[in-house]
Amino acid sequence: MKKGLLIILSGPSGVGKGTIRRKVMEDNDLNLAYSISVTTRAPRPSEKNGIDYFFVSDKEFDEDLAKGNFLEHAEFVGNRYGTPKDFVEKLRNEGKNVFLEIEVSGATQIMENYVGNDLVTIFLIPPSYDELRARICGRHSECEEIISARLAKAKREMKMKYRYQYIVLNDDIARASEEIKSIIRNKINAVII
Repeated sequence: MKKGLLIILSGPSGVGKGTIRRKVMEDNDLNLAYSISVTTRAPRPSEKNGIDYFFVSDKEFDEDLAKGNFLEHAEFVGNRYGTPKDFVEKLRNEGKNVFLEIEVSGATQIMENYVGNDLVTIFLIPPSYDELRARICGRHSECEEIISARLAKAKREMKMKYRYQYIVLNDDIARASEEIKSIIRNKINAVII
């Protein structure tokens, strides 16, 4: 069985990574599996453990870190995030194309350390900074201090978009999703040949 692709969707907070990821994942022909990240932050009201994230304690995170079980890991506003290596490799060895929705710092770690032609990196950008601010504020899940930190980080991250193989504008969910599906489909076909 052919090992699956490793697909990274990244971009600034509030750009719509989760919405786009869910839309792309609806395409069963792409044989996608979602890589669930580990985090020490508390779940938002709509999030479920083992579906949106693996919510863990700081102690559990430290144990996985010591075992070398993260493809990448990062800390932001007091919370830690990581991609569990064992979970991702199990899925890829089953032939699944594993879809990672991760922050820019984590994507950078993977891109710097990953060797192979089965990696796809996509950076999602907002139509404008004002639109990004509106999306982050519209969540109503964070205080102004955290919103300001996320926006400052977004400005820094936008400068890194050219490190990715593809840049996709999220001006329309359906259009952006179709563009990403096309990118993945083309990569699957290119790797098969």
